[in-house]
Amino acid sequence: MSVAARRAAEQSTLRRVGYRLIPGNGFDYLLHMRPREWPIMIAHTSLGYFLARGLTGGASAADAPALGTGLLSWVLLLNGGTLAINSAFDRDDGDIGYLDHPPPVPRHLALWGFSLMLAGQVLALALPRGFAIAYALCFAMSLLYSVPPVRLKAMAGADWIINMIGFGTLTPYAGWALTRVPLTHAGAWALGGFAPLFAALYPLTQLYQLEEDRARGDRTLALALGVRASLVVSITAVLLAFACFVRAAQLARAIDTTGVVALFVAAALWLAVLAPWMVRAPRMTSLAHKRGMYAALLAWACTDVAVLIATT
Repeated sequence: MSVAARRAAEQSTLRRVGYRLIPGNGFDYLLHMRPREWPIMIAHTSLGYFLARGLTGGASAADAPALGTGLLSWVLLLNGGTLAINSAFDRDDGDIGYLDHPPPVPRHLALWGFSLMLAGQVLALALPRGFAIAYALCFAMSLLYSVPPVRLKAMAGADWIINMIGFGTLTPYAGWALTRVPLTHAGAWALGGFAPLFAALYPLTQLYQLEEDRARGDRTLALALGVRASLVVSITAVLLAFACFVRAAQLARAIDTTGVVALFVAAALWLAVLAPWMVRAPRMTSLAHKRGMYAALLAWACTDVAVLIATT
């Protein structure tokens, strides 16, 4: 059995179990929150927390309960609610990020997503002020991104900026804010570097959905640029991101051979994904573009680890 067939069978089995455990179409609501993305969000949010501990030494084990509550609020409620609202208005038939073969959109999915996000904001108000403010900003941007008539995800460039700020920088900042430690210059360069890194990733998440986006009338960044130009933008943004990470390590006075090697390996992984992709782009199917996106996500995960090694 091929890897793809085995993965499809595993997902089918998990869905059958899920529908037995959650009656009616309740499991559809959970699937549209896209739990496959949660480990990525947990890691990227926690990165900021551990950067603060390493760069300043001002956080302690006493912050652990705040980290747990913050992850619940940010990952399950804010991110899960955001993706549910996104699905409610997109109504995709084909595969979408972190959800293959999406089930039909439940009737109250938009209300469900908004309720989750609102509950997370209430929870965030009990956490440090920086976290609550970051949550409120992402809450507002999520609605502007997905919900008509504004629907910034349908506007090339606006969709890009929203995600650079929200997922790229504010997500790890939220983890940092949970420690109540003031943001340092080194921390600002490290967290800021994830904005151009997400600028590199975002067009890649759209390349396998070009036909559906075109049919829906959304003018996404990838549609506006085309495949080749999207990949050029991604490579340029990766180089800018790693320049920021090197500067963060210099300011932290932590850069050494191990840190240099870690950043070099992470940057090389990105280029190993993007360079062949650019060469093969004219001949690639939607499925191949989708595989490239998941390879880039692996490079992202390695970058989180490399930045932590290089700056602490």
